[in-house]
Amino acid sequence: MTAAQHPSTKQDILYSLLKQGQSTAQELADRLNISPQAIRRHLKDLEEEGLIEHQILQVGVGRPNHAYRLSREGRDRLPDRYDEFALSLLDTLAKTVGKDQFSDILRKQWEQKALEYQKRVGTGTLQDRVANLVELRQAEGYMAEWHMVEPEKPDETPPHYVITEYNCAISHIAESFPTVCGHELEMFAIALQDCKVERTHWLVNGEHRCGYLIQAKVPQSRGI
Repeated sequence: MTAAQHPSTKQDILYSLLKQGQSTAQELADRLNISPQAIRRHLKDLEEEGLIEHQILQVGVGRPNHAYRLSREGRDRLPDRYDEFALSLLDTLAKTVGKDQFSDILRKQWEQKALEYQKRVGTGTLQDRVANLVELRQAEGYMAEWHMVEPEKPDETPPHYVITEYNCAISHIAESFPTVCGHELEMFAIALQDCKVERTHWLVNGEHRCGYLIQAKVPQSRGI
């Protein structure tokens, strides 16, 4: 039976490469609990389909290793974007109105989105709100997840949270209108009130994921 008859395994490989950025055949075999021989057959098929690509890694002496990553076509194969109509609409709008007016329209749009997020994440604990925000992003087509980072001094500092997004649901739009993607940091800061939000990784900069560090703001003490 060929790899083409195992779409679920091939899809698992694509999602694993999406999350990890790049992996060797042995790393994929260990992660997916599949034999290295079977993984290499799947990788061969995926590369012939143009969905992945590889680079040769030479570490020390001996046989060089291959590190695999998604190609542009491979990213496009995953469910990670809105309808192309949105890009066409923005392109028409940009040509119709002036630059300042176009920027103002985009600003109003992301501000409205931020307030919608704020309302829907609720007013629970920071952990609950982070989890709710990630759930909203997942519903919009983002491969998103979150985890808690334990502080070095638990008695002095509250825990931090990290939101990671391995794809961009609006990647085609962001390529033509990068400010759309750039406003995500501000949207999250508004959605998660009384929190400090920092961008740690960004797909726009060539990294394989977007990352955001979230922590509660510490109230400023006032002098007497």
